[in-house]
Amino acid sequence: MRYAFWSTLLLVNLASFAGAADEKPKLNVLLIVSDDLNTRLGCYGDPLVKSPNIDRLAARGVRFDRAYCQYPLCNPSRASFLTGRRPDHTGVRENQTHFRQVDPDLVTLPQHFRHHGYYVARVGKLYHYGVPTQIGTDGLDDPPSWEKVTNPRGRDRDDEDQIFTLVPGQFGGTLSWLSADGTDEEQTDAIGAAAMVKELEAHRDEPFFLAMGFYRPHTPYVAPHRYFEMYPTSDIELPVNTEEDRADVPPAALTIKREEAAMTDDQRRHAIQAYHAATTFMDAQVGKVLDAVDRLGLAENTVIVFMADHGYHLGEHGLWQKRSLFEQSARVPFIIAAPGTKVRGTPSTALVELVDLYPTLAELCGLPAPKKVDGRSVRAQLDDPQLPARKAALTQVTHGRTSRREPQRPDVLGYSIRTDRWRYIEWDEGRAGRELYDHESDPGENDNLAENPEHAATVSELKVLLAETRENGKSK
Repeated sequence: MRYAFWSTLLLVNLASFAGAADEKPKLNVLLIVSDDLNTRLGCYGDPLVKSPNIDRLAARGVRFDRAYCQYPLCNPSRASFLTGRRPDHTGVRENQTHFRQVDPDLVTLPQHFRHHGYYVARVGKLYHYGVPTQIGTDGLDDPPSWEKVTNPRGRDRDDEDQIFTLVPGQFGGTLSWLSADGTDEEQTDAIGAAAMVKELEAHRDEPFFLAMGFYRPHTPYVAPHRYFEMYPTSDIELPVNTEEDRADVPPAALTIKREEAAMTDDQRRHAIQAYHAATTFMDAQVGKVLDAVDRLGLAENTVIVFMADHGYHLGEHGLWQKRSLFEQSARVPFIIAAPGTKVRGTPSTALVELVDLYPTLAELCGLPAPKKVDGRSVRAQLDDPQLPARKAALTQVTHGRTSRREPQRPDVLGYSIRTDRWRYIEWDEGRAGRELYDHESDPGENDNLAENPEHAATVSELKVLLAETRENGKSK
């Protein structure tokens, strides 16, 4: 009997030990979001822009070459990817509405991790902030999403009287820039990076979901002098735009501000120089965070994502900033480096949407699949980057009246799908114009083929696909 008792006890203990050994430690998440960043990066093939730290992250994981935001404006995009829902579900289509006004019970991406035992915190801009005026505040934050928040504020807020702007007294939505005195460490994004390093150090021994939101390169483009010196204006090539290229574009598609249209070539070069300087400054702060991950031995159990909320124009089609449905505005950098995946440094051509972030991170970390999301996991593409993900990526935007000739016309909704070959756009369901661009022959989207009879069958096919894709994101 005594032998049987001790044998049974030994077997129970061995079984318990084996069960514990089989339990894999939870993967951490480090989500890094840059504000108003396009794909003008070294790892995306830009020959001029210096982004060594984002590039080294891309070398660790999968760089998605065809990732698209759901709305090219800060608040709608962030509300979308942090809830996994398209804007027609969140009800957020401008920079004032909070998604909980529409659906107070939504469980956000960070909230989902918080519900499953993770320490969850953010530093900087994750949900919408007005930049620069709301830097240092909570902005349009979502308190249920986080256990702790840090709102960095640097000298860029104090130096606003030195900033050059196309419209005196305006910064956030107006092209503006400053080659700044002082050091990196005095700037908001560097203060944020230092705060994130402290979070990594303090919570390295528990499962964490940490989100780092950088403010640059959002206008005003502010960076210390040395970053401007990396981009002499003599090296800046301006995009070539002609009236002929824009002649076949519906008026609803073009939101060219008067002060931007009046810029001289010298001002355009300085604006692009400043944007690239702010990008490289932000990249340096990304490097500080990645260095901490490596120093603390967290790389082997931490999923790292780098992304932007939407793309950005630097003069293409005569446009600057965001809120267009052209490729430069809708396409975003999106990089995932995850432990246990099969490839490193490999690009993916799969069509993905930012709403895919939520279900992907949940699957990678072994969490239950989130409910009420429009995205789909791209976990499989991290093992096989050439696997297709979806037929089309959807992006939408709302613009004002199509022309001065129609003063009573309401705002116009634009919807776009990007397929492997085509971009197809409808404004007001086609009543305010359509666009069709062939990315095999026209990656710059300069030749609108929508009214070309030779492409009538393609237009008909894509019209149906757009309607089907929209239906999946409508409010229910």
